[in-house]
Amino acid sequence: MVLEQLLFAGASAAMLAGCLVPNSWLPRRLPNDKLMHFAGFAFLSVLAVRLASSQRQMMLAMLGLLAAGLLIECLQILVPERKFCWRDMAANAAGVASVALGAHLYLVFA
Repeated sequence: MVLEQLLFAGASAAMLAGCLVPNSWLPRRLPNDKLMHFAGFAFLSVLAVRLASSQRQMMLAMLGLLAAGLLIECLQILVPERKFCWRDMAANAAGVASVALGAHLYLVFA
């Protein structure tokens, strides 16, 4: 459990840092931006599911990740070379939703 908590904290910090630095600070050859948003939030969602002790706690964590994604997009307005992007928010939400749906289906059919 402690390992998952540390991994979640580290992955959250990495996501925050990657999204809130100017583009010129990032490596030139990165994979597709939307894919990175989807994968990052899906990974955080998987960790959140593993940390949740109930279905209610899991859904609250998913809502929290959606709110965090929205907050990150809003904060990008303050970062040089960055701006709010609805497509990034959609990719964040798709990553969270895909894991939430998978976890729900697992609980229903397990």
